[in-house]
Amino acid sequence: MHILITGGAGFIGSHLCEAFLNRGDQVTCLDMGSRRKIEHLMDHPRFRYVHDSVLNAPMVDALVTRADLIYHLAAVVGVEHYVADPYNVLNVNVNGTQEVLKAAYRHDKKVVFSSTSEVYGRNPKIPWSEDDDRVLGSTAIDRWCYSTSKAVGEHFCHAFGRMGLPVVITRYFNAYGPRLDALDRGRVITIFLGQILAGKPVTVVGDGSQTRCFTYIDDVIRATMAAGLLDEAVGGVFNIGTDRETTIRELAETMVRVSGTDTEIVYVPQESVYGSSYEDIQRRVPDITRMREILGVSPDTSLEDGLRATYEYFLAERNRISSEPRFRSMVERGRT
Repeated sequence: MHILITGGAGFIGSHLCEAFLNRGDQVTCLDMGSRRKIEHLMDHPRFRYVHDSVLNAPMVDALVTRADLIYHLAAVVGVEHYVADPYNVLNVNVNGTQEVLKAAYRHDKKVVFSSTSEVYGRNPKIPWSEDDDRVLGSTAIDRWCYSTSKAVGEHFCHAFGRMGLPVVITRYFNAYGPRLDALDRGRVITIFLGQILAGKPVTVVGDGSQTRCFTYIDDVIRATMAAGLLDEAVGGVFNIGTDRETTIRELAETMVRVSGTDTEIVYVPQESVYGSSYEDIQRRVPDITRMREILGVSPDTSLEDGLRATYEYFLAERNRISSEPRFRSMVERGRT
């Protein structure tokens, strides 16, 4: 098969590219970002990288024409983006998704749309099943623009589905693992990792009682591949995650433990990190019945094992970068 993966140079996308190449497929990656996470794939004979935007309609159409299956992961993601540039979040996530779906509809190609647990907002009902209500805050709160953009994408998926497009929606719950993000920014795990590797205290926002369900990337990829490859998944919406609930305090303690360091854990007010326009969600737990019964995937990587593999990856990356001649030269110049 020929697989087109938009956002394929990102965290989930890079692992998805790798998994389909390992399966024997041809993979085209469309992405505007850094190649760092797919650098190891660049010389693969069945891999093609296209540095362009999902907003480029003619390019998207040309790539969709040659693909057998499309995974649409390209999006602006991250709390820092929700707060700093909500326009870009809405523009790319809504209009880019339309371009992919319109091209897929013209050429009758199946699409797996990457959505998010954020669509549930702050619904107090736990766990969240795929048909549960969305409960959001005011539109004046920038924090909700990402959730809204992905929900609009889902509405477009359902609309095109009613017109005959084979489409599947996946909602991810806190995926993590090697190649997650740049250290010190993005998601809570990479922020904690950056602090641990720098010998700084781990800063927990609030009292650390808020919970998330952290899903290791291997489990995420198995479910994501099944969503595209199984006929039974067409027309469905699937939570992709684990139902094992972890407090942020427990996450910090586990990460310190697997690192083998004596890093201190400190607690900071939410407003000092995200400002007054951000609203946190106290609990986020998926019902993963559909993932287990329809996709045939159960998450089986423990939090400790997953965090250890993630820590070891970033530790090795830090050591590799620090040993490069260019880096050593910069350090030496800084000391003179």
